[in-house]
Amino acid sequence: MRRLLFLLAACGGANQPPHAASSSMVPNHNDHKHDHGDHGHHGAHGHRFENADEWSRKFDDPARAEWQQPDRVVAALELQPDMFVADIGAGTGYFEARLALAVEPKGKVLARDVEPDMVRFIRERAKSENTPNVEAHVSAPDDPRLPAASVDRILIVDTWHHIEAREAYAKKLAAALKPGGFVLVVDFTMETDKGPPRAIRLEPDQVKRELESAGLRASVVEVGLPDQYVIKGALAR
Repeated sequence: MRRLLFLLAACGGANQPPHAASSSMVPNHNDHKHDHGDHGHHGAHGHRFENADEWSRKFDDPARAEWQQPDRVVAALELQPDMFVADIGAGTGYFEARLALAVEPKGKVLARDVEPDMVRFIRERAKSENTPNVEAHVSAPDDPRLPAASVDRILIVDTWHHIEAREAYAKKLAAALKPGGFVLVVDFTMETDKGPPRAIRLEPDQVKRELESAGLRASVVEVGLPDQYVIKGALAR
C-alpha cells in the first residue's frame, strides 16, 4: 500500500479545518488540493503534512466547531471513566482533550497518525493541555497498530473514504476492540457542500457493509451533525 497521507483541499474554505490533520493518502484528482474539512485520508497523493505547527492554524480553527460538532461526536462514543479510546488519524489532536476528559481518571486516549510530526505535535499539545492520559504513536497506512483487545472505542473522523483496503483495515480494528467495544466512523454525506469530491465519498450503506465484513454489527447513529453521517460498528458480545 502506498504511503498514507492526509488530503487538505480547497472545497471547504479556510474556515473549515479538518478533524485533526491526519496524514493519509488520497487519489490524485488532477493534482488539485481539496479542503475536505476532514481529519485524515488514505489514498494516493504526494503532498506531505510535515509541518504540524503550520497546519494547526487551519485544523484547529475555532470555526470548525460549527459544523464538526465535536461534543456530539464524543457523546456518541458513550465513554466511561476507565475506558481506552483510540483516535485513528488524530492529526494535531483536535478531539484529544475532549476524549481525555471523558475517560478520566483511569482511561487513556491512544492517538494514531502516520505523520511523525503530527505525533510530535500531539505529544506537546498533551503536555500544554495537561492531559497525561493521551498517548500518541505513529501508525502505518494499512495498520492502526493497536494491540489485540486493547481498546473500548475507536474514533475515525472524515478518513474512512480514503482507506484503500477498508475491509482488511476493518478486521484489524475489530481485533483491537475489547468485548462490547465499537468503532465510530464519521464521514461526509453525499449532499453536503463540504468535504472531498463526490466521486470519492462513500454512501453509509457501503461503510456498513465494510464494517460488517469484519464481523461488526453496523448501524447508522443519529447524532445530528449537519454535514456528516455516523456509522457504529459494534463487536458482538
